[in-house]
Amino acid sequence: MAEEQRNRGFWLETALIFAAWSVFGLISSNQYYTQAELLGRPESWAKVLPSALFEMFLWALATVAIFSLARRFPLERGRMLQSVAVHLAGASVLSLARIVVIVEVSRRVEWLDHHPFEIQFLRAFHQHVLNCLLLLGLAHAVIYYRRYRERERAAERLAASLTEARLQALKMQLQPHFLFNTLNAISALIPAEAKPARRMVARLGDLLRITLEHEETQEVTLREELAFLQPYLEIEQARLEDRLTVVMEIAPETMEARVPHLILQPLVENAIRHGIAPRIRPGRVEISATGDDRFLHLEVRDDGPGLHGHEQGRARKGVGLANIRSRLEHLYDGEHRFELANRPDGGVVVSIALPFRRAHHGPATEERSAR
Repeated sequence: MAEEQRNRGFWLETALIFAAWSVFGLISSNQYYTQAELLGRPESWAKVLPSALFEMFLWALATVAIFSLARRFPLERGRMLQSVAVHLAGASVLSLARIVVIVEVSRRVEWLDHHPFEIQFLRAFHQHVLNCLLLLGLAHAVIYYRRYRERERAAERLAASLTEARLQALKMQLQPHFLFNTLNAISALIPAEAKPARRMVARLGDLLRITLEHEETQEVTLREELAFLQPYLEIEQARLEDRLTVVMEIAPETMEARVPHLILQPLVENAIRHGIAPRIRPGRVEISATGDDRFLHLEVRDDGPGLHGHEQGRARKGVGLANIRSRLEHLYDGEHRFELANRPDGGVVVSIALPFRRAHHGPATEERSAR
């Protein structure tokens, strides 16, 4: 579907480019014809119109190539010098090719003035290069505007997806004030000596509070994501007691990396629900985070029975995992990896690779900027 949309967008863009240059060619030919009449050197439409349209056709082809070059080599931090060098070389090649085509065609038709290659080169090469560079600037402006609009639409889709993820995590749609009042009432009814029960209710309140505080947040630091995960883990450990062991292996340098909010909790919930809870013997869930020069690698592993046959297909198409895949695609536009697989020694592993981006302004500022 994405490939089909890109192809449709390319052909629409190409059609608009040729239409715009055709209109410009008609206007140019009319001006040239009128000017020649006023100067007393009238020209035939049979020569003026084909000549102008041919020139505009060449510029339309060059514009299509220039837009493709701008998409392939954007002016971005980290590759600016490379892109500028490619654009200068591309403008020179296109200008030279245009002169060669004009010289060759002018030898064969009467409506195009013929000049030797050397004269054409000296008269027009530098101007063609400048025109190509101006078109490159226009192409980058159009591309950046499109990206801006795509980010706006992606932000709207992400807001809807994040709401769905939050509701999936909470499993309810109650009003916050009513919910917190109910939890406080339940906690007051629990005897003082029943500390585990009180602690479980308190952790549930913490979980709900953090979720509602981050209602519109798209990305948080890994440190914040783990802090959000902690109340949920405490609730599950209180419920399953010795049957659940959670091990975290988090590389210190990854703690300030930016991750999608609510990315770990659904994965850990799946691991506990399908890998640990159904069986009697103790189980283990492992959460790890490592980083390299480009990517942050997250893994959630369990030692449960794994996925078999229809269960694997159902898990891959589940609402929670489908929601995560959709959010990752919108946030990182294909610059990520998401894999669900059985472990060789039993259980399931979910692996995610994201671009390694640090929160430059601290957790609080990063949270606000992600909204």
